[in-house]
Amino acid sequence: MDQALKNITAICKGEKDVIANMATISCELFHGDPRFDWVGFYRNMGDDTLKIGPYQGGHGCLTIPFSKGVCGAAARKRQTLIVDDVNAFDGHIACASSTVSEIVLPVIGPDGALLGVLDIDSNQPAVFAKADAVALETMLHDIFAKVQKSA
Repeated sequence: MDQALKNITAICKGEKDVIANMATISCELFHGDPRFDWVGFYRNMGDDTLKIGPYQGGHGCLTIPFSKGVCGAAARKRQTLIVDDVNAFDGHIACASSTVSEIVLPVIGPDGALLGVLDIDSNQPAVFAKADAVALETMLHDIFAKVQKSA
C-alpha cells in the first residue's frame, strides 16, 4: 500500500475536484494492494444517505442509509471502523458475498462536512491493521482538506 499512497499523493497534488480525487484513490488502492478486492467511495447525499461514488471491483450497493452496515456506522459516527469479520458485525450489508473483512474511513471536507466514506473490502479475514487506518486517514486528510464541492 505504501507505493499506492505515494502514487496518490503525486497524482492528486493540487487537484481540488472531489470526484477526480475519489476516482484516482479508488484506482490506485485497488491495483496497489493485493489484499483489497473492492475499493470505493460512498458519497454523503444528505438525509443520512450514502450513494455509490467512484469505485474499483465488482458492483457495490447503490444506496446505504447511515443506519445500516459498516459504511453507515462510519458515516454516522464519523470515525474509522476496522471489521475483521463482517459476518460478526451487527447490521452488516452484504453488497458482495466475497467480502470477509473491511475498513471504512470518513472523508471530511475543508469545511468539516462529511463528504462520504472510503470503503475497502477484502476476501481475507482480519487483514486491516491500525497502521493501515493511520496511513489512509492521513492521506484522506491531506487530499480532501483542500477540495471543492462538486456540482
